[in-house]
Amino acid sequence: MSTLEPLPAPDAARQATRADESHVPRAPRATRIIAIANQKGGVGKTTTAVNLAASLNAMKRRVLLIDLDPQGNATTGAGVDKRACKETVYQVLLGERGIADVRVTSPSGGFDLVPANRELAGAEVELVELPEREMRLKDALAEALSQMREAIAEVLPEYDFVLLDCPPSLSLLTLNGLCAADSVLIPMQCEYYALEGLSDLVQTIRKVRSHLNPALEIEGLLRTMYDPRNTLGQNVGAELEKHFGDKLYRTIVPRNVRLAEAPSHGVPALTLEPQSKGAVAYLALAGEMLRRMDDDASRPATP
Repeated sequence: MSTLEPLPAPDAARQATRADESHVPRAPRATRIIAIANQKGGVGKTTTAVNLAASLNAMKRRVLLIDLDPQGNATTGAGVDKRACKETVYQVLLGERGIADVRVTSPSGGFDLVPANRELAGAEVELVELPEREMRLKDALAEALSQMREAIAEVLPEYDFVLLDCPPSLSLLTLNGLCAADSVLIPMQCEYYALEGLSDLVQTIRKVRSHLNPALEIEGLLRTMYDPRNTLGQNVGAELEKHFGDKLYRTIVPRNVRLAEAPSHGVPALTLEPQSKGAVAYLALAGEMLRRMDDDASRPATP
């Protein structure tokens, strides 16, 4: 049984980060819309959304994070008081406001945020009554990005990345995220039940691709809360490598106290303690994603 590659040492990760930043700016590319999703809760989904947004922002990428979870944890983790938000993604989904009207800037992460709060929990009831209810967010995103492109003419679009933090369930809110996205980033723990949940999620992605969003693909799988001393974790990691190949990120996010503490301070781990293993891991993930995108862009198109 093969073992998982260990988390890069902090110095190595920081060098990789500097290497990625060294060739900014690069050739313009289309905005990448990534849903961060897993039907199983407690796998580090929101932690990944907030910390990846902050890490990409630290690498001079323009990032919009959309909180699609009624719990509003990504909103809180980004340093925004969800109880004080009068306009949220709820109004966007119902077509009452555009994304440009409700977005705010995270005071702790530097990226833009479309917040959510418990008001969103009622959105699904109202969405059931709406035509094309699975496509509401996709339409809102398309309209907002179109307006942005018109405003800045033929220069770079306003965002390099739009990240969607989906609820930990298969619901209309999750379906809206999957329909709006180009791809899905799947955070998961290396445990048996996580493998079962992953199988269900892959089936869901296939169904969405068949019936709602033909362009949807898997962006990558991210191992989270990883303990290298756990033999089961190593075995599950080997299974993921076997079945998903290069879709499995080399970066591994370890169990880390600072990652767990950061939301209570309303900041990403990168702001709370940049040298922590969790912060360094998400910087390494951002660097890996950018390198993959550069490699894909430089690959000649197949006839």
